[in-house]
Parts: sequence; C-alpha cells; structure tokens
Amino acid sequence: MSSDIDTKTILKDLTLEEKIGQLQQLASPFYSAKARGEITGPLSELGITQEAIWQSGSVLGVNSAEEASEIQRKYIEKSRHKIPLLFMADIIHGYRTIFPIPLAIGSSWNPENAKCCGEVSGKEAALSGIHVTFAPMVDLVRDPRWGRVMESTGEDPYLNSIFAEAFVEGFQGDMTDPYNIIACVKHFAAYGAGEAGREYNTVDMSDRHLREYYLPAYKAAIEAGVKMVMTSFNTVHGVPASGSSYLMRDILREEWGFDGVVISDWGAIGEMIPHGVAANSEEVAQKAIEAGVDIEMMTSHYVLSLKQLVEEGKVSESLIDEAVLRVLNLKKELGLFENPYRAIDQSKAERAYVCNEHRKAVREVASESMVLLKNEQVLPLNKEQKIAIIGPLGDRNDILGPWSWKGRKEETVTLKEGIAHKVGETRVTFAKGCGIIGDDQLGFEEAKQVALAADVVILALGEASNMSGEGGSRAFITLPGIQEDLAKEILALGKPTVVVLFNGRPLEITRLSQIAPAILEAWFPGTEGGNAIADVLYGDVNPVGRLPISFPYTVGQIPVYYNCYNTGRPKLSETEYMRYVSHFLDSPNKPLYPFGYGLGYTTFEYTDFQLSATSMKRIETLVATVKVKNTGSVAGTETVQFYIRDLVGSTVRPLKELKGYKQVTLIPEEEVEVTLEITEEMLKFHNMKCEFVAEAGRFEAMVGTNSESLEVIEFELV
Repeated sequence: MSSDIDTKTILKDLTLEEKIGQLQQLASPFYSAKARGEITGPLSELGITQEAIWQSGSVLGVNSAEEASEIQRKYIEKSRHKIPLLFMADIIHGYRTIFPIPLAIGSSWNPENAKCCGEVSGKEAALSGIHVTFAPMVDLVRDPRWGRVMESTGEDPYLNSIFAEAFVEGFQGDMTDPYNIIACVKHFAAYGAGEAGREYNTVDMSDRHLREYYLPAYKAAIEAGVKMVMTSFNTVHGVPASGSSYLMRDILREEWGFDGVVISDWGAIGEMIPHGVAANSEEVAQKAIEAGVDIEMMTSHYVLSLKQLVEEGKVSESLIDEAVLRVLNLKKELGLFENPYRAIDQSKAERAYVCNEHRKAVREVASESMVLLKNEQVLPLNKEQKIAIIGPLGDRNDILGPWSWKGRKEETVTLKEGIAHKVGETRVTFAKGCGIIGDDQLGFEEAKQVALAADVVILALGEASNMSGEGGSRAFITLPGIQEDLAKEILALGKPTVVVLFNGRPLEITRLSQIAPAILEAWFPGTEGGNAIADVLYGDVNPVGRLPISFPYTVGQIPVYYNCYNTGRPKLSETEYMRYVSHFLDSPNKPLYPFGYGLGYTTFEYTDFQLSATSMKRIETLVATVKVKNTGSVAGTETVQFYIRDLVGSTVRPLKELKGYKQVTLIPEEEVEVTLEITEEMLKFHNMKCEFVAEAGRFEAMVGTNSESLEVIEFELV
C-alpha cells in the first residue's frame, strides 16, 4: 500500500517538535469537542498544550466510526503535512461480538480458534475506525492469582507460541484486506512473572530462565510478522522494561531483527520515576528513547523533554528520527496516506456487530474452549429432564470477561437463556441462591426448593468479570462469598448436579471437586456463552477443551506447573510419607487438575507407542508413533500430547516439556496412528552461557492424554 509515499522525505521536512509529536499517544477525549471542558484537568496534569494535542501521532480508544472519522478529519485539516492519525485500542477477544477470554481460547488447543477471533474482531474494529489492537498478550503465567492470567494462553512456552502466531495471523492477515488490523504483542517482557501474582509487581529471574520460558512466545509473534510490540510495566534484571536497552535494542532489534514499532503501556515510561531509576522527566525521556521506545502512551515526557535534550546534546536527534520513521512507515503500510479513513464505515459496522455469522463463530469457539473437569455419569443431560439452574451466575449476563470493552451485556446469552433455547422455557426453573460476593443466605431455602422440584441441577458459580483482568489480582482464589456454602447445601440434596464455573483464572476448588459429581469449566465464554454451554451440557458438542494451565490443589502450592525441575530430593510418591524430601506436610505437590487435562463423553485407548529407533544423530529425525482408538459409544476428539525429558544436562532440565500435539476426531471403534517427528531442535535448551544447544545424552519421549497420564520410552542423542 501507498508505495508512492516517501516517508523519509516527509521526515526531513518535519520540525523537531513535529517529530516528537508523532511519538505521543493520547486518549480520544483529548480530541472530542464534547469532552473539551472535562479535559482541562488531564491537560494540566500532562503539562501539554493544545498545539501538542494536534501534533500527536496516534489516538487511544475511539468510541465509534463516526468519532474516528471526525477526529481524523479535524487532525488532517490542522496537519501541515497531512499526516494521518493512527487509532489504537484494546481489542483483546472481540470488539462488539465477544469471544471467550484468551485463556479459554487457549483451552481449545486449536489455534484456528485464535485466528478466527482475530479475523472477526479485526473486521468489527476496522469498520469502527481502529487500526491497531493491543493484542495478543503472550505472557507466560504460572500464578493464577494474577488477574491478567485471563488474557494469556497459559503456562507453557510451546503452546503460548502457537497461539501467539495464530492471533497475529488472525488480526493482521497479509495486510491486503481492509479489515486486517495491526497486532501488538505484549507485554515485553515477562510481565506474567510478577512476584506473588500481584499486578505491576517486580520480576527478577536469570537470563537463562527468561529465554527458556518467557521469551519464546514473543519471538513466535515476531516471526509471524507482528508489527508492534508493547513494553511491560515490570522490571527485568533490575531495570523497568520501558527503559531496558537490553530488551528493546539487544534482543528485540539486534537478535530477532524486529523493525516495527515499540509502544509503551499506559503511563509505563513515567513509572520509571516511582521505580527509582529516573529522577525527573528529562531522565525518563532519555532512558526511554535510548532504550528504543517509539511511542509514549498517555504520559508526556517525550513532548516535554526530548527537544531540550536534543538541543543540549544529551540525546541524538537520529534516535528520534528512527522512531518517527517507524511510525510513518506503519501508517504507510496501512495505506493511511492515501486513505486516512481506511475501512471506517458506521453503517457496515452496525451490520457486522453481533451478526448471525459472528455469533455462530463465537458459539463454536466457546463450546470448544470449555473443559470438562469431572463427570460421574451426569453428563450429557437429557432434553426431557426438568432443569433447576441455581447460583448467582445462572441468569447473569456479566459473562463477557473484563476486557470486553465494547461488548454489550444485553446482547449476551445467559446460561438460563441458553438452556431454555435448548429444551424450552417450561423445563427450566431458576433461583439465584446468593450473590457472587457477600454472606446473605436468605436465598438458600428457595434454591433448595427449586432444586428439589427438578430432575437435574446446574450450579452456576464463579467470579464477576471485574475480579480478574488488569488490577484484578486475588490473594485467595476460592469461590468468592458464600457460593461454596450454597453448593454444599444443594449437593446435599442428592440430585444429579453439574457445576458450571465462570471465571477468569484457575480457582481453588478442591473441596467442591470432592463432592460435585460433574464440573464444567466454562471460563468467561463471551456473547454466545449460554448457548455454547447448553451445546456442551446436552452433548450436541462433545467437550474437547484441555487445560492450558494447572488448577492448584491449594493456593499455598502456587506456583504449581507441569514443567518444573525435579530438585535434589524429589517426592517420589504421593502416598508414602518421607519427611526430608521436597514436599508439603499438608498438601500434595501435584495440582488438582494438571496441564493438558480434560474429559469428554467418550474414552480413548493408547497402544503400541514406539520410536523408529532408540538413538539419533544430530542430523537425523526420530519418529514417535502411537495408536489411538475411540473405545466409547460416541464420536469425540482427543488431544494427543507429546512430551520430552532431557534426563541429564549441563543444567537441570524440566521433568517434561510439551513438544507437540495432534487433535484427532474418531467415531466409536475407529483407530488411527498418530506421529510426531523428534528433531535435534526439540532437544535444545539454553545452557549456562545462554547458548541454545542440544547436548548428547539420554532422553525420554512421552505420549498421553495430559501431562500426568503418559507412556514413556527412552532414547539417546549421540
């Protein structure tokens, strides 16, 4: 696009102030006439002028196509060079039609679902005037107390990398379609490793650990062609990410060859002051531009300080030029110089929002994202049964998740509505029982009477959307309020009961899992949530979801994850007591539900697992094969998972690492052979010198239905 536009020529004709303006991002109210009187405070806080507003290069969070068009028109009228604005927003898992949260999409283990989310979300966003989405978030997370775990795809670098690539492909396509939008991978780097799972908290880890687990998914997004990277709030090696030349220059630019735009997170540049690595605005601006941050989001240190720093010779203007050129080139690639309004079309947008096609896509993705955690002959349900829906989330439309910025609750299908659509309203009764929070038990008796009059009970429990997401860290991740007490009362009635969980994180549900005969993890399932849950509960969709993150037995285990080290004194048995090993006195070491776990309505048998050889040279490939048979009575999809363990290395190696998986759909009694090629690349790791190498020695190849239920064969790299 815009091949006749010479951005270098434009750059040469800009004043220093105009250049710096291109590196400033402000929120849309700064440009709105309606908000003009209200914006005086923020203007004063940022210390910027009206002139600076109309020199800024990008806008955050416009509310409609009409607003985007009006801001763009006014901006271009005022621009000496008619340089268009970039419009950006947090389109995380849907614009108006809301998909399940990313953690749920990761639970499908199907990257096509992430791609679908990106395509549908991108179209609705592009029609609404958005050019860039701040997604995907690919931060690896091992601590579910962190609220933003809902925005991740889990605890594994391999699975995260696959989904990072898929989300980027979905949003960006090949950038020839007007509905393609720019993806921005975040948060660079290691934001998901904050101490205690607390938002914005310190991250401190070795470089080797960073490269082994936390960097692969960002790199996968870069290799997929992502055009923007967002810095994280946290420190890495004692330096806030927005001021880290090591992250932005050494790794991102030099090692990985990234030539796109780097943007700070909201206010992250200015946070170098409370972090204690900068004393004032001048130091903030210098550190950030030298580190390689191109766009400053919602603070004004560049605008206030960069010109003076250049004039004093403390900052080279060439650093500003290279940042501005990257911003201009992104605008050129979007075709904005030729058509500043690109795909903006309010009437088309209104027709696309929550249209039947998009609803169908969301419903299919949601049904594939749910994980059946337990089922003692309760599911699937019979459509002739009388259903009692009990619980605070049974008829609640707050099931979109905390990042559903433009989603509308009134367009959301609740669980009660979804069940009624499936079996008819006359078979469905409802009692709230209690609130999500609070200790009011006045509704318990009504809930019990409603449950007693039904054939089957659905307990709808979980979190409110605002209990996860940014700023949504929780120290206690049990069911909030008195929901577990309600569950005990209902389960004591002895009715066939299935618990449906709505939540943005793995919860501590150990006691519930011991007494509930069936548990379905629905996450925050999005606009079509109620219909999708009904599809699964009644067997119209056989559950295929698998956990992308472990469910803890208790919060005291955290972090608990499958690819851990063995320690020098490993606990070899969960039943035999030994004091002087690595264990808890009052809890098992293992999680309640492990990574990769999930049930369906059929069963699968694994046989004849073998390798093509017992040893391999570096240039060779081993082939692992296993036969998988559907031994149940209905068709189903199995996620066949392959893991590898390096038994002896120059550094300690994990007990197992996911290296591949394949989903196979089989009818009853059907059997297929599933294969995985094992290459030297799969055996590589970062040694003490951070060299990415494969070391000769013994390995274990493993295959199974989850990270705990595995068959093992040993082989050797020679």
